[in-house]
Amino acid sequence: MKFSWRVILLWTLPILVIGFFFWQGAFSSAPADVGRNTANTRMTYGRFLDYLDAGRVTAVDLYDGGRTAIVEAVDPELDNRLQHWRVDLPGNAPELVSRLRAMDISLDSHPIRNDGALWGALGNLLFPLLLIGGLFFLFRRSGGAAGGPGQAMSFGKSRARFMMEAKTGIMFDDVAGVDEAKEELEEVVTFLKKPERFTAIGARIPKGVLLVGPPGTGKTLLAKAIAGEAGVPFFSISGSEFVEMFVGVGASRVRDLFKKAKENAPCIIFIDEIDAVGRQRGAGIGGGNDEREQTLNQLLTEMDGFEGNTGIIIIAATNRADVLDSALLRPGRFDRQISVDPPDVKGRLEILEVHARNKKLAPEISLDAIARRTPGFTGADLANLLNEAAILTARRRKEAITMGEVDDAVDRVIAGMEGTPLVDSKSKRLIAYHEIGHAIVGTLIKAHDPVQKVTLIPRGQAQGLTWFTPNEEQTLISRSQILARIAGALGGRAAEDIIFGDAEVTTGAGNDLQQVTGMARQMVTRFGMSDLGPLSLESSQGEVFLGRDWLQRSEYSEEIASRIDGQVRSIVEHAYNTSKQIIRDNRALIDRLVDLLIEKETINGDEFRQIVSEYTAVPEKEQFVPQI
Repeated sequence: MKFSWRVILLWTLPILVIGFFFWQGAFSSAPADVGRNTANTRMTYGRFLDYLDAGRVTAVDLYDGGRTAIVEAVDPELDNRLQHWRVDLPGNAPELVSRLRAMDISLDSHPIRNDGALWGALGNLLFPLLLIGGLFFLFRRSGGAAGGPGQAMSFGKSRARFMMEAKTGIMFDDVAGVDEAKEELEEVVTFLKKPERFTAIGARIPKGVLLVGPPGTGKTLLAKAIAGEAGVPFFSISGSEFVEMFVGVGASRVRDLFKKAKENAPCIIFIDEIDAVGRQRGAGIGGGNDEREQTLNQLLTEMDGFEGNTGIIIIAATNRADVLDSALLRPGRFDRQISVDPPDVKGRLEILEVHARNKKLAPEISLDAIARRTPGFTGADLANLLNEAAILTARRRKEAITMGEVDDAVDRVIAGMEGTPLVDSKSKRLIAYHEIGHAIVGTLIKAHDPVQKVTLIPRGQAQGLTWFTPNEEQTLISRSQILARIAGALGGRAAEDIIFGDAEVTTGAGNDLQQVTGMARQMVTRFGMSDLGPLSLESSQGEVFLGRDWLQRSEYSEEIASRIDGQVRSIVEHAYNTSKQIIRDNRALIDRLVDLLIEKETINGDEFRQIVSEYTAVPEKEQFVPQI
């Protein structure tokens, strides 16, 4: 077991201090003279007077200013041998000395030594010194971990990582799938390398670039590429590193950061997750966060205040642009807002080619097929996908990644880890009918996405899964497509209802019903796809901490609300009746598919459509062409 210096120090300091005080007490409480101060037996003052009256006392040594005496006397109980006793004398007995002299008893007085005072003074000084030394040691340790000795004592200093020539190992050639964003940032790099090309015609260098996009799309990767390409000093910091529990520390760090940047201009400052410090001011119940708002105010002033920042380009990244303060987003602070969106099929293919450089792929691997199968995947998702496929390949002791590992990796990334296969039982057959219900309805409705795979292998919380893959990138979705998806989602419940009866329907369709209700409600209230007409009746309400309304105000009357509920119910009922009718008309086909699914546990999309085509005509899935 390893112990850090911090833990050892925290345990050692109290032990040393306590041991010191015990040691001090042991030396200061006893008389300093050890000549005859070896008496271990104590005698009461009354008994001492009795011995004195009996003439048995032969010598007395006084210590501690007359408060303690070492008495030498004859002990009749030990054959009249001389013994030494320790006696505590009362403070108000001056006649005792006169009496001892009158009886001609040997009397000696020992002066008080100042050792006790000395040790007391040292003890009073030692504990504060140890405490201050320990705190200084801890601060130096924590400061070194934060980026340099003494950093913990310098709360107001910037914690930005500074690189005179950033060597991130990432160049623009290593960034794929975000061509538009990369082109914008390449122009920024050109500004820094060859400013005269732009300044000659009156163009000025942009002050700030804001990268906006969902998590995993490559915002930080783009910043690393800029650092690797620019060849100028590069500061990188996270938005959360500005904010501390002490008010004013964040603003001080902002000032220190820009001071260092001005000394090294032209340079780049990269602020990751800027929403941690750039949220709207005065938001939430009872106002906002004073420390964060002061930090934001200082950042606004430094970016575009009374004093300009020539040669400093600020690049920030966030996936929550909606929470940023409007003053931060205006031109002059962030002149450009670059959207880093999930890649299309071409971008996904380029990303896969980048991440496949160091992977051993089997000859039959088709990166194009993988790109088409993964709509909506970000760059981080695709990197994780190939890594999971490589891990599965190593676990299965294969020499190269095959499509089998890629398929399993896709399923794992989307739905979770594979569970234990179901045993043959009534529950397994019911799940099989449920999944075949989804697949058959989705296949026989023309506007629905084609089936990719039906499986009974549990993954995550799902006991069975039916995969649908669109033929193309769908930025716009038609009304018929939404209705088809609602009917396909209800196919599982419809199969349970038709095959097993209303009394045997299960909770397996719970998630399907949530999705169906959400889609139907959006058709009515947001997309204008109902009998209520082309009206947007609901808007996305902001959260309270963003400065929005505490109470959600209804944007329509109770009569319209009732009509909305009626329209949602009508859409869902129509789609459910369509699903049940398809199940009734294809009962023999469904029974065959269920038996095959129970036997094989997985049916791919091509095999599924081949079997369906033997019983009925399969509508050709047409690509959606929006009419504008």
